[in-house]
Amino acid sequence: QVQLVESGGGLVQAGGSLRLSCAASGRTSSRYPMGWFRQAPGKEREFVAAISRSGGSTYHVDSVKGRFAISRDNAKNTVYLQMNSLKPEDTAVYYCAADSRGSTWKSRDYEYDYWGQGTQVTVSS
Repeated sequence: QVQLVESGGGLVQAGGSLRLSCAASGRTSSRYPMGWFRQAPGKEREFVAAISRSGGSTYHVDSVKGRFAISRDNAKNTVYLQMNSLKPEDTAVYYCAADSRGSTWKSRDYEYDYWGQGTQVTVSS
């Protein structure tokens, strides 16, 4: 079993920054590819970013490229999502996820088998 706990969400003005953290615990959690997803009210959950087990490979969806950056510290079993130049359309509940069956990053939510409870990010205009 892997437990994931997100933190770092909050209310920020447009143009501001937040850093989300996802602390993982449990069996070999630091060896898993990890991803960040988000879900806005009335919308489907969407992929945001993902990172390989080592952190050497990352991917960001086009809408956040150049503004968001995923990273990980395997010694701390933590994955981060640095979010800069935030826009009102970034408002959503952000979830981290772990893929215990893969070796590289994935972009589809059904490919992840462990999920955190989510953290709310609200960007005011």
